[in-house]
Amino acid sequence: MNATEADFKHIFLPGDADRPVLLLLHGTGGDENDLVPLGQAVAPDHAILSVRGRVLENGMPRFFRRLAEGVFDLDDLKFRTDELADFITAARDEYEIGKRPLVALGYSNGANIAASLFLKRPEVLDGAMLLRAMVPFDPDELPHLQGKKILMLTGMMDPIIPLENSKKLAGMLADAGADLDFRAKPMAHGLGPSDLTDMQSWFTAAYGTI
Repeated sequence: MNATEADFKHIFLPGDADRPVLLLLHGTGGDENDLVPLGQAVAPDHAILSVRGRVLENGMPRFFRRLAEGVFDLDDLKFRTDELADFITAARDEYEIGKRPLVALGYSNGANIAASLFLKRPEVLDGAMLLRAMVPFDPDELPHLQGKKILMLTGMMDPIIPLENSKKLAGMLADAGADLDFRAKPMAHGLGPSDLTDMQSWFTAAYGTI
């Protein structure tokens, strides 16, 4: 990778060379280590590429800037989306991922940047598990997401993300042709055991036995 792409702090954990690779994208204040145990629990023996966001908000890593809670800096979001997409493209070569499916597992801010990738640079992801995601931006035109498998787990009592906003994102992804599984759960913004169970069952159905 060139110097700019290498500026993304990340870890790569090798796995079975015949299985999809998980791309882990943390929430605000997390880092490249946060979601590794969750990823390994969802998909044992799968390779993991886990990335740290490059934007700092009061010292907390994020994947893009926001102006207030739920109000995104759209120019920065689009720039950071392209930046991350270019890194992912380079990582495919660097870690010899090749044509294996790359499936994002993103939480909160990480789920939002993954949704932005689908809307702006859909070629870099094959699927995703989006945990507590909201609409990142309204595209001028929907992308073509046929063949993309996406699970969305949304908290009906989430104080940060209105349920209607998550439903709007789900509608956009479905209208774009994604194979979407949207589940609204009686939960808040944090994750619980049922999220893991849902991800494990969905991932097994979508990509085969774990």
